[in-house]
Amino acid sequence: MISELKILTGKRDHSTYLKECFCTRPFKIANVREERSDPVLRLMMMSSSPGMLDKDHYRVDITVAAGTALHLQTQAYQRLFNMETGAIQEMEVRLQAGSTFTFLPHPLVPHEKATYTGYTNLRLSDNCRLVWGEIITCGRKLNGEIFRFKKLHSITRVFAGTQLLLMDNLLMQPGVTSFQAMGWMEGYTHQATFLYVDTHEGVSLQEITDSLHRYLEQQPGMLAGVTRTAGNGIMVRMLGNSGEQLFECQQQLAKHLPV
Repeated sequence: MISELKILTGKRDHSTYLKECFCTRPFKIANVREERSDPVLRLMMMSSSPGMLDKDHYRVDITVAAGTALHLQTQAYQRLFNMETGAIQEMEVRLQAGSTFTFLPHPLVPHEKATYTGYTNLRLSDNCRLVWGEIITCGRKLNGEIFRFKKLHSITRVFAGTQLLLMDNLLMQPGVTSFQAMGWMEGYTHQATFLYVDTHEGVSLQEITDSLHRYLEQQPGMLAGVTRTAGNGIMVRMLGNSGEQLFECQQQLAKHLPV
């Protein structure tokens, strides 16, 4: 089933509002902004489906208008069920000049025999800030389904104008990939990616990078690395054994950022 979600923000005085929204089943959008004085539009992406089913095709299109700020969150863990053919999600995000977008979704949980491909394009204009994350689990760990999915392929591209700043191409195939090998999971079962990009001219990210390093060094039971990217960005990769821990860690990392 093809399912679509489209969001366009708008600016009224000093506040961001939901200018246009279109969605088909199973998507729904809820405004979860608690204070009317909050200039940031805070939306929750909800679903009436328990998860992605075989042959599901999600298309998410988001435009953050010039001078606006959108914080998009998810309702719960995204489950990927048993599949024969596979499921696809395509996400296209455009940040117009002077805008800010934050998206730190709940973890992906691939069930046994799940097949999933995700394409994400994040397009930034001048003077934008992007906070984006992804968490992938080994599956239903408490049910004994550890790396028993068929394939999980996540491709993320970040652009500043027409310039490609970053491409993250993650392919996981149990039976083909040796997850315990050096450079892979190394004994951990969950992984997370956290990305921050700032296209404001002349902004230094060194102090923020150091702050993220200090925070991550204090987290128990995790392995993490911080690196600088092209185009004034920071990427954090984390390994752990708990989706909740990695999800909370991403929320805390975001609090170290000037957004």
